[in-house]
Amino acid sequence: MKLIYTDSLVVGAGLAGLRVAIASKERGLDTVVLSLIPAKRSHSAAAQGGMQASLGNTVKGMGDDEDVHFQDTVKGSDWGCDQEVARMFAHCAPKAVRELANWGVPWTRVTKGPREVVVNAQKVTIEEAEAARGLINARDFGGTKKWRTCYTADGTGHSLLYAVDNKAISLDIPVHERIEALALIHDGTRCHGVVARCLITGELRAYIAKSTTIATGGYGRIYEVSTNAIICEGIGQALALETGVAKLGNMEAVQFHPTAIVPVGILTTEGCRGDGGLLRDKDGHRFMPDYEPEKKELASRDVVSRRMTEHIRKGQGVDSPYGPHLWLDITLLGRKHVETNLREVKEICENFLGIDPAKDWIPVRPTQHYSMGGIRTDATGQSPQLKGLFSVGEAACWDMHGFNRLGGNSLAETVVGGMIIGKYVADFCQQNTLEINTALVEKFVNQVRSEIDDLVEGQGSESAFDIKLEMQRIMMDYVGIFRNGPELQKAVDELQALLLRSRNIGLTCKKRHANPELVEALRVKRMLKVALTVACGAEARTESRGAHAREDFPQRNDKEWLNRTLSSWPSADATLPVLDYEQLDVMKMELPPGYRGYGINNAIAHPDTEKREQQISEILSQLPDDADRYARQHALMPFEVPPSLQEKNERLHDKSLSNRAQLGDEAK
Repeated sequence: MKLIYTDSLVVGAGLAGLRVAIASKERGLDTVVLSLIPAKRSHSAAAQGGMQASLGNTVKGMGDDEDVHFQDTVKGSDWGCDQEVARMFAHCAPKAVRELANWGVPWTRVTKGPREVVVNAQKVTIEEAEAARGLINARDFGGTKKWRTCYTADGTGHSLLYAVDNKAISLDIPVHERIEALALIHDGTRCHGVVARCLITGELRAYIAKSTTIATGGYGRIYEVSTNAIICEGIGQALALETGVAKLGNMEAVQFHPTAIVPVGILTTEGCRGDGGLLRDKDGHRFMPDYEPEKKELASRDVVSRRMTEHIRKGQGVDSPYGPHLWLDITLLGRKHVETNLREVKEICENFLGIDPAKDWIPVRPTQHYSMGGIRTDATGQSPQLKGLFSVGEAACWDMHGFNRLGGNSLAETVVGGMIIGKYVADFCQQNTLEINTALVEKFVNQVRSEIDDLVEGQGSESAFDIKLEMQRIMMDYVGIFRNGPELQKAVDELQALLLRSRNIGLTCKKRHANPELVEALRVKRMLKVALTVACGAEARTESRGAHAREDFPQRNDKEWLNRTLSSWPSADATLPVLDYEQLDVMKMELPPGYRGYGINNAIAHPDTEKREQQISEILSQLPDDADRYARQHALMPFEVPPSLQEKNERLHDKSLSNRAQLGDEAK
């Protein structure tokens, strides 16, 4: 049994995992990162459009600040998020962007003079302030009041991942590649590390650590068509679930992105619509203003996806051998803009569709894209049930997204969450010792070894590949954009049957080292458990909130469902998860539930909403007349971030006000 000891263990080498590792290493802690693939190939590189941070540098971003970003995030979540976490995030996002600039991210910058942009299908000329020249630029994104999404053309994730990975390399942080974690080592109250398998040699290793951070990304590949990389299979969530102790949060909250290309499902960034692109139907009609006259194509992602699906259902989709689709039109942006700011989209269209998006419309339809659910953590990123287990990024339910994520808030969460939680991970490592009986380690290693032995030496007759394809079909057909009771029950029943079948998987290839069939067999049983938490959570939640849209329960029901779904797996023999719920306390909210701004306001109000609104009015009325926005915010909902991140953010607008005030004082 090979044992590897470290202080901080991170599972996953994407942006979130690397950022936690950097925070640990900078504190002088021994740090190890495990990854299925080389770090620079992580799915973080696929993020195109940008990351949100309220810098307020541009004309269209003027007046933006943490308050506006926070409000957009809460409304975008359909009041399902943890508002304290949303505040932590909005406060630290500008710091993260500037830190990344120092690490070498070539942010697109504000240029001098007038420039032409497309707003609501009209070409508009804007001119940035002279003082903003050379500062970080921003583009428009769905569900936001201000242009806030910082970007590097449409390769933002790529730029960030290379810069952050290079930073990790400069700190000599080891990344153990081609290693897959298969079980968490724990004693029921404390996590001590993971049992992992080398994908090349088949060797089992035990990584023992003071803290273990799961940063393995989302679970999109439980669906048949997804914009996720093929490694995003929810194994990190499954490892936590299989402890029987740690819980997953809001697993039914699954986002579909409006504009994935047909048929392969590769993403075309929201930056296409943020920069002025339009959605058109089979007749060339721009249909989004018919549904959402205010925000149109830049409504929140879940809203646009539903409107597109509704329009296709009305027979307005374009027929194709792969089913009906709609058109994304970015031709009006002009070739120079497409080839400069949307060059990845251009290359994707050329390579996978054989079209030129500067002159041809792009066939698109909504496709599974993001997982709001994940390993439930507190505000510090730690599992409330299993001490020493942390999670960050898309693997976690931290929970700043609630039931819908705004575009640009995911890439931001990886580095912002990694920055914040990384400091708490380092604190935990410094404040706790590593004490473990190796008999406990051996127990978990033997369990994984026995699982592999049963697959290699057993006489099972089921195919892991067939079971996986069936699972993905079920999720796509029954747990998609629109959901209803009978189909969700059918999904639960069929997934449960598949889980039973997965216990009889057999291998045609009996190799114990590099063996893709063995890898698939080990993963699919875990993926089925994750899929069941999604389907069961969706079947139980009899309301519509954010990306969870029940056709048989179309109202958002704050009275009965203003809560967070928690899923746990009761035993190794179980075939269904156990669900319980964590209530969201309206009386602690800075922004009580209200109208989100889309469609009709049909929400069923929580009985405490009106009471909290009155309380907020009273609190604010008792503050002095000269109380600034920071004092007002603190009075309503105090929040904490690590001491080194507490400094206020400064913006161009703040400097202008300060200069004017100074000139006024001098005049006196």
